Amino acid sequence: MRYGVIVDTARPVPAIVEEVRALAEAGVHSVACSQTFGYDALTLLAVVGATVPDIELVTAVVPTYPRHPIALAAQALTVAAVTGGRLTLGIGLSHQVVVEGVYGLSYDRPARHMREYLSVLGPLLRGEQVAFEGETMQVSTMGPLEVDAPAPPVLVAAMGPVMLRLAGTLADGTSTWMTGPATVEAHITPTITAAAEAAGRPRPRVAVGLPVCVTAEVDAARARADKVFAIYGRLPSYRAMLDREGAAGPGDVAVVGDDESVAAQLRALADVGATECTAAPFGTPEERARTVALVTDLAGGG
Repeated sequence: MRYGVIVDTARPVPAIVEEVRALAEAGVHSVACSQTFGYDALTLLAVVGATVPDIELVTAVVPTYPRHPIALAAQALTVAAVTGGRLTLGIGLSHQVVVEGVYGLSYDRPARHMREYLSVLGPLLRGEQVAFEGETMQVSTMGPLEVDAPAPPVLVAAMGPVMLRLAGTLADGTSTWMTGPATVEAHITPTITAAAEAAGRPRPRVAVGLPVCVTAEVDAARARADKVFAIYGRLPSYRAMLDREGAAGPGDVAVVGDDESVAAQLRALADVGATECTAAPFGTPEERARTVALVTDLAGGG
């Protein structure tokens, strides 16, 4: 079981670099950056990784619709080259309200989009020339991309069965968010694992991302999670996972409690098929510091 931290990117870049440096020196296995409406996650990780050694760098996740797979492959390989092959490329569809309402693009048949996208992205990352003609994407490269770098693993933000089967067949695993342990065990792990086995692929990575807070004020922390992460209770894909879990809102799937309780909850994710846990610390500054210290301890075998 590997342990990582989702870094807070609402700060100046030098502060982020120093946080990642401290996490790497403490032995945390990975850091993850989201791609929303702030820093470009891949550019940020290139800057961080060029300065900070010995920690995996994960995008969680880069939306596919506004990025042609050739452009994303070139950017990802560039980051892999800069960081000595420490990049894991997490990608996802984003959401209809964003793709159509913000980007002004069609969200029609998103699984078809992801299937065609992965059919182009994967070969490009592996150093292959691509000639692909699908329903929505036609790509014919003149040769492999001229970037000397190892192919980064690709994780797909997949929650529904069709997307999980795509992730198991055409990618290296899945990156979940706001998905509780019962749902990971009964739905996420078996669906993606069966797809990978049917495709003759290795066991897929199941990277589980959850809000985490080490605190003595459990009820207050869950209420805070419901407020801070409220949007995830309304977006359809996350709402579906919360409903599967029997959770009223994000506070019900947040990992909350004292040191012993939180450590037990995070370790138990391995029993439901998670290969790695990525914690999003939340709460007061003291609670966030305690949370990071606990994740660091777990990463060191504590």
